[in-house]
Amino acid sequence: MAKAQDKHPFVLPEFYVPWPARLNPHLEAARVHSKAWARELGIIGVPKDGSAPEIWSEAKFDAMDYALLCAYTHPEAPSPELDLITDWYVWVFYFDDHFLEIYKRPQDRQGSKAYLDRLPMFMPVDLSTPMPPPTNPVEAGLADLWMRTVPTKSEAWRRRFFESTKALLDESTWELDNISEKRVSNPIEYIEMRRKVGGAPWSADLVEHAVFAEVPDRIAASRPMRVLKDSFADAVHLRNDLFSYEREILEEGELSNGVLVFERFLDVKPQAAANLVNDLLTSRLQQFENTAITELPSLFVEHAITPAEQAQVLVYIRGLQDWQSGGHEWHIRSSRYQKPASAGPELGTPQGGGVLRLPTTPGALGLNRLKYFAHVPFAPVGHLPLPAFYMPYSTTPSPHLDAARRNSKAWARKMGMLDALPGLPGIYIWDDHRFDVADVALCGALIHPEATGPELDLSASWLVWGTYADDYFPAFYGCTRDMAGAKVFNARLTAFMPDDPASSTAVPTNPVERGLADLWARTVVNITPTMRSIFRKAIQDMTESWLWELANQTQNRIPDPVDYVEMRRRTFGSDLTMSLSRLSHVDTLPLEVFHTRPIRALENSAADYACLVNDVFSYQKELEFEGELNNGVLVAQRFLNLDAASAVQVVNDLMTARMEQFQHIIKLEIPSLVRNFNLSSQAEQRLQVYIQRLQNWMAGVLKWHQTVDRYKEFELKASRRKLLPALHGPTGLGTSAARIATLFGGLRSP
Repeated sequence: MAKAQDKHPFVLPEFYVPWPARLNPHLEAARVHSKAWARELGIIGVPKDGSAPEIWSEAKFDAMDYALLCAYTHPEAPSPELDLITDWYVWVFYFDDHFLEIYKRPQDRQGSKAYLDRLPMFMPVDLSTPMPPPTNPVEAGLADLWMRTVPTKSEAWRRRFFESTKALLDESTWELDNISEKRVSNPIEYIEMRRKVGGAPWSADLVEHAVFAEVPDRIAASRPMRVLKDSFADAVHLRNDLFSYEREILEEGELSNGVLVFERFLDVKPQAAANLVNDLLTSRLQQFENTAITELPSLFVEHAITPAEQAQVLVYIRGLQDWQSGGHEWHIRSSRYQKPASAGPELGTPQGGGVLRLPTTPGALGLNRLKYFAHVPFAPVGHLPLPAFYMPYSTTPSPHLDAARRNSKAWARKMGMLDALPGLPGIYIWDDHRFDVADVALCGALIHPEATGPELDLSASWLVWGTYADDYFPAFYGCTRDMAGAKVFNARLTAFMPDDPASSTAVPTNPVERGLADLWARTVVNITPTMRSIFRKAIQDMTESWLWELANQTQNRIPDPVDYVEMRRRTFGSDLTMSLSRLSHVDTLPLEVFHTRPIRALENSAADYACLVNDVFSYQKELEFEGELNNGVLVAQRFLNLDAASAVQVVNDLMTARMEQFQHIIKLEIPSLVRNFNLSSQAEQRLQVYIQRLQNWMAGVLKWHQTVDRYKEFELKASRRKLLPALHGPTGLGTSAARIATLFGGLRSP
């Protein structure tokens, strides 16, 4: 072991590989075919037309053995299909190496953009669209493969495959920019971008083709199917990072590698970083398993997925599992990467061509998952010392704050938010004191300091509604774990967001529905149908995400770190708030601007900062007083095996990294976006106003948390003392929630 560590930067950890690898019997035929195809295209050796230098020699091509990769990752594909899939992987790895030699090493960003801009021409979704003549092996290979692949699939699948292929190609410039700037990304940014650059979502689409199945389009964008694809992709990429570290970091000067990201972010040695990457890989595989087991059955029922369609989805999932195990086997055998010293014993060669590797560590056995189910709710955690937050922006409250306080409270009272619950005298979600303590209007006045009086009233009312609904939902459904009732509650909300509010016939039955109906009608009256759809989707994403929180509580499962960050943006209502900011910019900014990588990265960075601010301040409130486990500090605490104080420092470091990314995007990426879209001076000014609003939003969220008493220990204890006598129940720790559960459960009993 010591010799291995002297020679290599780290020893490979033992991997969690829950599914056996199998080998396709058509391997040799695929080897012969792919080599002939690659030679004909000019991928092996120097192309006949001289359009590229030699990227791969025949010996190098043979040693990398992409046919072996595909034979392991697609063990049941018939011979013609295995040939096609192998050609795709030859092409995609050649593209990666070709881009490295021609554009990454010389850091030719202008040339790379022109090169990448041509490639979508060779991927027409409409098959009647002609392609231009190819000018290099990458274009020629793509043109050939596209027409051999997409004619047998639906137009919906072709669109998905086009988008994943385009992302794989386009985002190569992100890696190139980081190399030019000598910049290592932060962990959240890395996971998001690695999905696009690394190509595993593209691989997942190809799995559908290889197993002759297709995910029904009506569920392709659903949370379960998205998470299955994303967790599959993350595991593929993190595994590759462990094997490719030496080649990428020590030889090629790459900076896009998960081990390096953890190494720099946590300031640890490569071995510790490699172990953490493997822990995250394991967590993502277990997220894949959890999603398949707990979320697919209800998805099938709710979308009326037929038995035949269900079978196709399950065949697809099995294909993803085959890819995981087969990809692991190929990484061990291929010469493409300098492999660190291996850990774990190997036994023989079982039938099917794999190697039996006996797991010996708890992680490799999958036992580490137990710690995520071992949380004790309502355990006393005490006051959490606050770190020194990095906040480069400032904001001051709107001069209309006092009016907004009065008006939003009058509105909340009118909606019934300050009334006792029906049939429960003395029991409130909010009373006057709790409303005043939350001071949600202050948050609105800080994040929208330039708003007019009416604009701030509307904004404050939306914040009141979102905060009240976020308290109402767990009170009714979190304590009782009533998932069926929660889904009915959530489904009804869409009825209060019609295209024409004047024609709505839905009758509200509680303050959440009543408030939503009122705010929707006041907000969408003067906006375009497109913006109305975007705004509705933002609200639906927020309310649906509460079902995810409820599912975690029902399982008593602390979320996987990646899943947590991505869902937290929704549970916090980040898109809802940002959509409110967009409404006034629709006339001068093309909607496409908001779909670009820089703007999405800007918004996600801001959202993550604000969400984690809330997690730090609400840690004691949620864990000790509410029995919650959906909290970023707790997620970091459990994943990294830290105490609470150390976990807060990691979370604060992550907030700082996201803020620095936000600043980096403004400085280096927004000017390029303005040039690429050829924005007018007026449009550029409106874009800067939007960015200013995001800055105000982050500064305002932090300042509001620092100012109000909602999360302070004395207020939490006072609220509990006030609540318990009204319940006429026991007064021990945690009994308030139990009593509410009994009362609310009784309300819904038949």
